[in-house]
Amino acid sequence: MPVLPRITRIRWLSWTFLLLLASPAWADTWRVRIQGQGPDLGETPVIVPLKNAPPAGAYELRPAQDAAARAQVFVDNGTTYLATVLDRVNGSVPETFTLQPLATKSEKDGVSLRRDGANIAIEIGGKPFITERVNDGPKPYYYPVIGPTGTPITRGYPMEPGATDDKDHPHQRSMWFTHGNVNGFDFWASDPLNKPSPKYGTIKETARTTAVEGPVVGVVRTTDDWLGPDGKKVCEDERVLTVYKTRTHRVFDFDVAVKATAGPVTFGDTKEGMFGLRIASTMDVKAKKGGKITNAEGITDVAAWGKASPWVDYTGPVEGETLGVAILNHPESFRYPTTWHVRDYGLFAANPFGWHDFGLKKSGEHTVPAGESIRFRYRVILHSGDTDSARVPQAFESYAKPPRVEVTSE
Repeated sequence: MPVLPRITRIRWLSWTFLLLLASPAWADTWRVRIQGQGPDLGETPVIVPLKNAPPAGAYELRPAQDAAARAQVFVDNGTTYLATVLDRVNGSVPETFTLQPLATKSEKDGVSLRRDGANIAIEIGGKPFITERVNDGPKPYYYPVIGPTGTPITRGYPMEPGATDDKDHPHQRSMWFTHGNVNGFDFWASDPLNKPSPKYGTIKETARTTAVEGPVVGVVRTTDDWLGPDGKKVCEDERVLTVYKTRTHRVFDFDVAVKATAGPVTFGDTKEGMFGLRIASTMDVKAKKGGKITNAEGITDVAAWGKASPWVDYTGPVEGETLGVAILNHPESFRYPTTWHVRDYGLFAANPFGWHDFGLKKSGEHTVPAGESIRFRYRVILHSGDTDSARVPQAFESYAKPPRVEVTSE
């Protein structure tokens, strides 16, 4: 059983109530200036750390015109942040907003968290979105992952006995973060009968240190130990899942730091990695029902496998609708732009280490010295329609070059 300490949980209704008590900090007028860094963008999530901040809680940004945008001030890992989702961001003219307390609303208007034993379920607008599962198998995984129309967008097998999806690769469970060669141990696959093996490692969650919910974002920060077959620690990770309350698509960030806390850690050159999803089988390119893989360079389907690219979008039909999953790789992520282990049978993974398998002439192996770490950053967009109608290239621009934000008080 993982160690699950008491969650530091920020409930935005209670904080809103405290704000309305007119604390001394709220005597100031807070202004937020936002300036885009490129072309005009559509709906854009914004998170910025604050040095001088109003109290944590639920707010709204009131512009001179248009409707107010929800905002949220929250604390994660000792840092205070301001979060909002704007319907548009002007790439040439800065906009200034006034930050005001949000009138009391139902928690179900935003992102909420619900404990389910050791698991944690994240809901958006009171509806299920994604559940982190920590004790079901040799590594944590995330299932279900619900798309923007309320339909699961990842494969149900092997979690659902009656699932009609393809019955292959049972270790590819919905969404996960692992690798097939870490100090010689395989954390990607597992024994099909879950028997002890000198080959396979396990990943165990050790702590859940942050769980934030509110009108704009939900944030879950966890730590995990990567254990060899003998139970000895190989390395550890700290992963942050940030879910946004958006109007159009469903959007979340997955940020992981792998730390060499038990000695040097070598990630071997293998295609079996790393941050991955197994999409619903009807979306598969090989199903020939309209599934399509597209990367930032316009390379499609099987030709996109092993290529380096800032983003890849996998689209296809689910219950009569065209849906898509786009994974964006942040420029600050290790070995950006990452290479992709994306297959026509529905496997969709970002893997910066599998260079030999991907046809590159030098090894992708990398050793993290003892005491150091490497960081992986991704944004996942679950969308309706094809790549162009979902504006995936523009979404990457807003992720890679977020708007400049300045918060001041008067």
